[in-house]
Parts: sequence; C-alpha cells; structure tokens
Amino acid sequence: MERFAFAGRTCVITGAASGIGAALALDLAKRRSVLVLVDRDADGLARVAETARQIGAAEVDTYVIDLADGGDRADLAAEVAARHGGADLLVNNAGVALSGTFEQNSLKDFDWLMEINLHAVVRMTKAFLPQLLSRPGSHVVNISSLFGLIAPPAQVAYATSKYGVRGFSEALRHELAGRVGVTVVHPGGVRTNIARNARLSGPDVDGRQAAQIERFTEKALTLPPEEAARQIVAAVQSRKPRLVITRVAKLADLLARVAPGRYWNVIERQIRDRGL
Repeated sequence: MERFAFAGRTCVITGAASGIGAALALDLAKRRSVLVLVDRDADGLARVAETARQIGAAEVDTYVIDLADGGDRADLAAEVAARHGGADLLVNNAGVALSGTFEQNSLKDFDWLMEINLHAVVRMTKAFLPQLLSRPGSHVVNISSLFGLIAPPAQVAYATSKYGVRGFSEALRHELAGRVGVTVVHPGGVRTNIARNARLSGPDVDGRQAAQIERFTEKALTLPPEEAARQIVAAVQSRKPRLVITRVAKLADLLARVAPGRYWNVIERQIRDRGL
C-alpha cells in the first residue's frame, strides 16, 4: 500500500482526552487532518479539541462516549459517514487498568476492563470497517501494550485484553492485506495516567495498592506521550504492521521469544533491582 497521507483525511481516535490519544490528536492536527475524537471525559476532550483547532486541524468533532456501555457504535459510524463521508484512519486507543491479582479481581471488574480494552476495539472496528474498505488507503491502529507481549502477575485482566488486541489485529491484518492497513502498537512505559486511574480490587484499607501504583507510575512510565504519538504516526505513514515502543519493551519482546517459558524469572530480577 502507498504511504498514508494525513491532510484532509478523517481520523477517528478513542481515548482522545489525555495520554497517547491526546498526543495523537494534536500531532494529526498539525498535519491538517479532520479529527473525530471520542472519550468519556468531556472536559478533557473539549480542551484537546480546542487546542487541535488552534494548531491547524481541518475540522474537529467530539463525542462523549463511555466505551464500557457495550454499544455497537453503528450510530457513531453513521454520523461520521454523514458528516465526512467516512473514516480514513481508526485509532483504537482507549484503555483502562485494574489493580490486584486475579484472585482479588471481581468478575464484574474483569468484564468492565475487557469491554473497554478488547470488546470496544472489536466493536469500533466492525462499525467502521465498511467505510474503511470503501476509502482507498485507509488504516487501522490498535493499541495493545508491553503486556500484550509479556504477561506479568497481578496483570491477568489487562494482559488478557492486550493479548486479545494483538491477536485480533494480526488476524485482521492478514484478512485485509492490500485493502486496509493494520498496525498493532505495543507501548511500554509511556507517561500516561492509566496506572493512576486504575480501578482498585476492593477497598484499599492500608493504601498499599495506591502506593504500588504511584511507585510504578513514577519509575516505569517515563516516555512522553508525544514521542509515542510521533512513532505511531510514522508507523501509519509507512504502513508498519507492528510497532514496539521503548527499549524496555523491545528487550522484553525479544526475551519472551527466546525464552517463552522462563522470561518472567529474568524480568522479575530486574524489577527487584530497580525497586519496582
């Protein structure tokens, strides 16, 4: 497929009110894209949209949607088609986290995370696929995670969802080869609020869960989201099928392939040494 050109193209981004989603929106605004921004955070979405308009976006629409509600997003796709003729780029970026072990997690919380991190990716892609297929040179970006490459303890729900995004993206890419580009992204250690906003597993009476989350956020999440967005935009432009962001994520990916049954023993020692 030819390189993706952003100017004037309609780009739909979920989780656009902060983090990687917001950084992507502003990067694409500078490239004069038409932006369709989706998030449940109305205030954050409005701030990002206003900045995007100021720095050059061709047009900006915002939709306050909670992706946990199980909607099929056919109404959103229909509105984008009516207003802009359809989507050229779909970025499934929205994601949430859940603290605690699988033993501690309730099924209700597990299902909540899966609905946002995996099912919403599937539903959005299904809703917009007819438009993407009808518009030459279209592209899909699905944000997986470092934890879609390795599966640490106390991240069972999150890893399940992100491995699911990885498998969905790879199979979809093979189905749509030559018609719609598909990039799966595995960020590691990007400075976002996903950990701080994680849902706690039951009451945090002694504050231990909150303290662990804060320590992890400060020590492990260091890459500016703007840099992650820059790499994602470059990957879309060049039709890269897979993007692993940060050196740590690349090393973990290599280790998991070299020692698929023993990689966690090595990583655990590194975590202890870094005080995480």
